[in-house]
Amino acid sequence: MKLEFTNEQLDRILGEASAAAIKAGKAKYDEMGGDRFMCGFAWVDIHGIRANSKLGKQLESFGIKKDSWKKAFSVWDPAGLNVQNIDIKEAGADAFARVLESYGFTAYAGSRLD
Repeated sequence: MKLEFTNEQLDRILGEASAAAIKAGKAKYDEMGGDRFMCGFAWVDIHGIRANSKLGKQLESFGIKKDSWKKAFSVWDPAGLNVQNIDIKEAGADAFARVLESYGFTAYAGSRLD
């Protein structure tokens, strides 16, 4: 299935994904009682889109770059919260990926400890 979106639609989708990531990250922060415990990184990889396709060029215009090693577009720390805890960052990445998946993207959250 070929995904096609106008710039306005893609902007709305990415905004919805970001809002979900922030909400999930803040909820996890509150659940944990703050930025404590293990530090790490989280991101979302978006697969199945060619960099030179219309959608690939649109993603790049929104600042989402293709990682040539992974062969996927990557969004690092989609919640953008000023924390180091990996659980909080993972919650945001998972929420961001779920929203993208609901629009037909193949998206996976990833993480690693620091």
